[in-house]
Amino acid sequence: MEATLRIPQKTDYEAIASWVVDEKACVRWAGPLVPFPFAPERLPELLKTEECFSYCLSASNRKCIGFGQFWVAEQGAVHIGRIIISPEARGIGAGRLLCEKLIEKAVRSTGAAYVTLRVYRDNNTARTLYESLGFFIVESESTGDLLFMRAVTNKTRKADA
Repeated sequence: MEATLRIPQKTDYEAIASWVVDEKACVRWAGPLVPFPFAPERLPELLKTEECFSYCLSASNRKCIGFGQFWVAEQGAVHIGRIIISPEARGIGAGRLLCEKLIEKAVRSTGAAYVTLRVYRDNNTARTLYESLGFFIVESESTGDLLFMRAVTNKTRKADA
C-alpha cells in the first residue's frame, strides 16, 4: 500500500466524522470531551490540545484513509492517539502504515526516546498491532479499561548500542 502522511484538510474532517458512527465509537476514539454528535467542521477545534499535531494518512488519490495525532507527553516521550482508519481501509495494513509514519514523524519532530499510547483492553486488533510495533504494556499506568503502552524509539536503541 502506498500512502503519505499530510496535514488534514476540511474535506478530510468530513470523511473522519463519517467513520464515527455513534457515541460509544466517539468516546473510544476521541475521549469523553468530544461530544457526539458533532459537526465535522468543529473537529479541528474539538481535537485540539496544547502542542498537538494532527495528520491524515492519504492514499495515492489524496483521499484520507486514516487519522492520528501526537503530542509531547513528558520529557523525552511523545504520545500518539486518536488513531482511526476508514472502514474501507481496515484489514489491509493501513493502521500499521499510519502508526509507522506517525511514530516516525513524532520522533523526528520531538527527538523523543519513547513513544506512548493508550488502547482499550478489549481492542485485540489494535493491541496486536501495537505489540508488533514494539510497544509493551505498562500495567502500573493502566486502568481497568485502558492499557498504557510504551515503545523505545530507534533513537534510544542506537544510543544504547
